[in-house]
Amino acid sequence: MSRVGKNPIIVPAGVTVTINASVIEAQGKIGKGSYQIPDEVSLERTDNVIVVKPRSGEKVARMMWGTAQRRIATMISAVDQGATVNLELSGVGYRASVQGSKLVLQLGYSHDVEYLIPQGIVVKCDKPTSISITGPSKQQVGQMAAEIRSYRVPEPYKGKGVIRQGEFIVRKEGKKK
Repeated sequence: MSRVGKNPIIVPAGVTVTINASVIEAQGKIGKGSYQIPDEVSLERTDNVIVVKPRSGEKVARMMWGTAQRRIATMISAVDQGATVNLELSGVGYRASVQGSKLVLQLGYSHDVEYLIPQGIVVKCDKPTSISITGPSKQQVGQMAAEIRSYRVPEPYKGKGVIRQGEFIVRKEGKKK
């Protein structure tokens, strides 16, 4: 029995939700999102509460019950408040700046790394060593953060690289004489 799937999803005041046969769509002040409802679950809506229920007692239906509930809840909160990921650049000479629709990264290579910012995502560089990515889709924001991080993954000896906020880098001891 899914403990996550039992929780009802409360729709905030500024979000409009429409449920079609197999798609749920949400639109809020940040943007809009949609989720393909799996065949194994059904949705019930009353006023501003959505309840996800499995269609049968099969294992696949029970697995998809909690997954669908979390995906829908995340989508609704992201279109209302936005999803944000903060990155920190750690290393000598590592800098980031936004130039138009590009994020320009200086990560110790012989050239600058230019990353094209997708439509609907806002990138801010308050300091040259910090990047804040905000958007209406947690999946899209997380994917962009992962792609930026892949340009210079943190190394274990000095900790240089692109580090996600709250991430812990396991440090290793260097060579001894």
